[in-house]
Amino acid sequence: MFPKKHSFSYSYLAVGVPVDWEGNAGGMVSVGVEGESGLSSWFSLAPRTRQGWYTIDAGDYLERGNSKLGLRGKLDTYLRSQGTDPTLFPHAYLITAARFLGYHFNPVSFWYLYDADRSLAAMILEVNNTFDERRMYFLTADNNDELVKQIDGLPGSRTDKEQLVTNMRQSAPSGATFKQSWPKDFHVSPFNSRKGSYSLTASDPLSPLMQGTGPVVNTINLVSSKGHGKLVARLIPEGAAINPYTMTPYGKFIFLASWWWVGFLTFPRIVKEAGALFFRRKLHVWFRPEPLKESIGRNADVTELQLEPIFRRYLRHLVEQSTVPLTVKYIPSGVPGIATELMISRLAQDGKGKADEIVFKVLTPAFYSRFVHYAHDFEAVFCELQESCTIWVSHPELLPRFVLKKPSPTLASSNYAEFAYFKILQYLRVRPERIVRPLTSSAAVSEGGPERLAVDIRNFRISSMDAYVLAHETGQAKAVYRSSVLKLFLADRIALGMVPLLELERLALQTWFAWRLSSTVAPVLTSLSHYVRGQSIG
Repeated sequence: MFPKKHSFSYSYLAVGVPVDWEGNAGGMVSVGVEGESGLSSWFSLAPRTRQGWYTIDAGDYLERGNSKLGLRGKLDTYLRSQGTDPTLFPHAYLITAARFLGYHFNPVSFWYLYDADRSLAAMILEVNNTFDERRMYFLTADNNDELVKQIDGLPGSRTDKEQLVTNMRQSAPSGATFKQSWPKDFHVSPFNSRKGSYSLTASDPLSPLMQGTGPVVNTINLVSSKGHGKLVARLIPEGAAINPYTMTPYGKFIFLASWWWVGFLTFPRIVKEAGALFFRRKLHVWFRPEPLKESIGRNADVTELQLEPIFRRYLRHLVEQSTVPLTVKYIPSGVPGIATELMISRLAQDGKGKADEIVFKVLTPAFYSRFVHYAHDFEAVFCELQESCTIWVSHPELLPRFVLKKPSPTLASSNYAEFAYFKILQYLRVRPERIVRPLTSSAAVSEGGPERLAVDIRNFRISSMDAYVLAHETGQAKAVYRSSVLKLFLADRIALGMVPLLELERLALQTWFAWRLSSTVAPVLTSLSHYVRGQSIG
């Protein structure tokens, strides 16, 4: 039966700040201020140079990292990436869930962009899912035609796409209300596919002419690809906006006592309602697909953070060794503050012919840990591109110009310990399984595509990346690489593929060994002590 009816509501604390402002508002809210909040912030009515109880860090928004740019700098950088001149929107306002005691969970942030006449001209919806992935939607009052073009690149039948166009054309801006629709291409709820479209109806909290003080009333509707309404999410005020500059010390105390817990319970509340939908309403679960190139992947884990710089240098090495003029724009994933790098082959640097240009974008940091499992670079890149979808390449046909299909090199090292280490990696290396997920919890894995049998590659030579590390990396980098890859390979065998679980197993083994050693040695030491004491008395 469609739809399943279910509703819930919970309190949510939203903080609004001008994007070009930095400072401390009454000890309660701070933007771009380093330091730690303290008890004295409760009683401060004047701006301070220390953090407030609720903090907004520019590094948490839009592209990850680069806090030093500030909110305005991050916004301008994002607008330029969308082909838009930032000067068209000289004023901006952000409504978000601020950090409290260093923690926040922020399902969606609203950026209000105003033109030179102080009229609401565009919005950015910054959506975060529970998998730590992110998608920004840049919406303007006149971009329906542009959004219609995007539909052609989305999966689905022509009928579904035409229905999306119809839904989008029904939206139009009106007065102090901003309305817009756009195609869905980001996995947010496990109970909905990545198909369909969203529509937004948002009030201008600063109307008229950026002189107003609310209210904030935003409604987001999710419509299926067939035009059925599926979900309505609303952000509505419980009371008037509170100005932190005018709060009394007692008012600050009451406010903090009433709201300190709200941010910590946002995620548990979402999990609770998801459980109700799954167990009570019997909804199917749509398993998370890998993010598309317009989205931002999750933050990298410790192992991926260690492998990314080594992979980056290896990719640069491959590009520089290319026998044709070539430039590769490498876009990493999951590593905050790490810039995109333009890699240029030696022939392109020498200006010998027109260089081909390729964009190599990593969609999820899982790519780094998967890449080291392959024995051949050519196989790794094309499997991850076409099957597992962990990377995106602008011109796949140009990949053979620097990712060569060649035999793996032989293992050569003058260090016997190093030789043994890489020999172990060679023996443990197994090509990773393709990332295949059924559409829903009721679908079989086999429906996702043909199965691929695991291939035993232990008799292959070392991988090309292994050889590069041996020949070109420093001793410290070699140690990091060996340790990271060995943990990954061991985790695949004895820890369900999870390195943290492997570390827990290692800790348990060390604890057990220490206990066994102490229980064995302690009686011996006690007997020896008694013997020595007896000899001394005698």
